[in-house]
Amino acid sequence: MPLLVTSAAGVNGDGYGLLLSFDRDGKPLGTFSDDNRIADPRGLAVDPKKELLFLNSGNNRVLALDRNGKVVRDTGVIPQLKPGGGTFGPDGRYYIGLRSARTILALPVTLDGARENVLPPGIVSFPRGFAFNDDGTLFLSSGIGPSGEGENAILKFPWGESLKPMRLVSDPELSPLDLAVAPNGNIVVSSEHPFGSTDALTSVREYDATDGRLIRVFSAGQSAEFRRPRGLRFSSHGNLYCVAQDEVVAFDFAKGQCVGVVVHYPRLNGQAVALFP
Repeated sequence: MPLLVTSAAGVNGDGYGLLLSFDRDGKPLGTFSDDNRIADPRGLAVDPKKELLFLNSGNNRVLALDRNGKVVRDTGVIPQLKPGGGTFGPDGRYYIGLRSARTILALPVTLDGARENVLPPGIVSFPRGFAFNDDGTLFLSSGIGPSGEGENAILKFPWGESLKPMRLVSDPELSPLDLAVAPNGNIVVSSEHPFGSTDALTSVREYDATDGRLIRVFSAGQSAEFRRPRGLRFSSHGNLYCVAQDEVVAFDFAKGQCVGVVVHYPRLNGQAVALFP
């Protein structure tokens, strides 16, 4: 099962602007797809049937790829989309964060039907990752944007109540970059605080999904450089992967320990990570 990583490009960190593939030992396997519709890619998500990989492309479109890296579905260009992260919701639709509109957009899994903003535009200052739990509750992290705008918080939306958010987490040492729901039902967040600082404190932070209480802080310690942490993904074996500058770092979630660097790749500038059969 390859480990796939989106690498941002250009002004976003001088990365590759490609979807890169690595084996489980961290050996580079090249690009997963050479399709020219993949440009400055961001969010990744494997569909619930584990048959297709959905990718948010920086050229304002969403693509679905098969196991051979062939694009089999394409929204076409959606003006001003500026997609960020992506995940599947409890209703089977594909949800993507919109960096400019500052909301979340839902797309049918076919990518060719009606689109819906599930939250009002501007619902947070700068969306930095979101996820659903088993009962459909949406957790949305709000962080700091490239120009310094925004606030550090995590909001909680019960399913179907997009206008009634609850501020779940207020942690003075949190500056979120991505968010995921853990196997135990808690939420985990990659954090760089203060955002953009050369001496920022980087961590993965676990919070109680009910009351927002800080449960644990995962640190890479001496096991990894762990600079600019971004996308999070759990494996079927319970390991938590976090992509960062030049590397992908793994944590043993049950033990709360850093396993170490599983991928080292100069100029990676990773944004999202996925394991795709």
